[in-house]
Amino acid sequence: MAQPIATVSSTPLLWDVFCRVIDNFGDIGVCWRLCADLGARGHAVRLWVDDTAPLHWMAPGALEGSCPGIQVLNWEQTQDSALLASLAPADVWIEGFGCEIATEFIAARADFTRATGQITHDTPVWINLEYLSAERYVERSHGLASPVMRGPAKGWTKYFFYPGFSNRTGGLLREADLLQRQQAFALGGGRDGWLARHGITWASEQLVSMFCYEPAALSALLAQLDAAPTPTLLLVSAGRAREAVETVLAQRAAENAAEANQHLYHLRVAYLPPLAQSDFDQLLWTCDLNFVRGEDSLVRALWAGKPLVWQIYPQEDAAHVHKLNAFLDTIGAPASLRSFHHAWNGVHPTGANGALPLIDLNSWSQSLLAARERLLQMDDLVTQLVQFVLKKR
Repeated sequence: MAQPIATVSSTPLLWDVFCRVIDNFGDIGVCWRLCADLGARGHAVRLWVDDTAPLHWMAPGALEGSCPGIQVLNWEQTQDSALLASLAPADVWIEGFGCEIATEFIAARADFTRATGQITHDTPVWINLEYLSAERYVERSHGLASPVMRGPAKGWTKYFFYPGFSNRTGGLLREADLLQRQQAFALGGGRDGWLARHGITWASEQLVSMFCYEPAALSALLAQLDAAPTPTLLLVSAGRAREAVETVLAQRAAENAAEANQHLYHLRVAYLPPLAQSDFDQLLWTCDLNFVRGEDSLVRALWAGKPLVWQIYPQEDAAHVHKLNAFLDTIGAPASLRSFHHAWNGVHPTGANGALPLIDLNSWSQSLLAARERLLQMDDLVTQLVQFVLKKR
């Protein structure tokens, strides 16, 4: 499917995007992609975030102001009355994943609105950007209004904006030039070039990326890859994924009374540094199979068009199981992919001998490519978000 090159919006707006980094960087990952996409389309964005450290590696140059249209500010500055008085009022407020804007920030805008006497025009379109899910409630809840009943913004309205996998949701983040960049990557050296840039030797093995938490089935996966007739090079992301893999390999080495890599036969492991978002995308394009976790990397793996396995963030009440099954239904997962996901996420235990269901790249690839093609027919999230805002102004 052809996809247009990114164009400047005919109605550029000023956006305030608010993000709290809870854990695992998924929230800042999604919020940064949103800001970068808005900026690329000609909008001006102020990103208010309580932890800017991840942006050093996730979006090099972001803190230095090298990303067009985007200004990064510290969360504490939302309470700086002198600063707030000097800022132009935004057209849109985005609360990333339900984080609550500081009362001082809201009060400053409310004071400005009362001073101008133009309640409708000077009230920002206030949006709660929700978590991604394929569950049915998303279609029912997307776009719903929530009147503000108390505080300095009493009488204003918030709106729920739900990303999703159907035309009755807000869609998925996808830059307007994504397919062109993927094509240019493939034509410009692709995997060979990416591996060489990262100093990774490659002997034509199957390439598998690993971005995970600490799945109980990780040991079984490494055993399956090592025993498979096709050699595998496992590319492991920095952080929790690396720690998890190193722990499993150390345990296996101890059990075999050998050095960490002497017990591996058809599996090699390479550990990656923290990757910028653009570089992480290329990792997914490079590999034959991608293990991903959380929300942002799931969407990027879908656009990569390669077989994927998703580790969903676990919830105490097992609500994540319903969310996982809804996603598997949405992509038309074959039985082998569904059972593998269940074992990988601890929904059902591995086999009696601790083994995982076998990886079946052919059938997995067919279902993922079909799902990708369908999702590409939908308007992307930023396109829908801008349209939604313009209707509410």
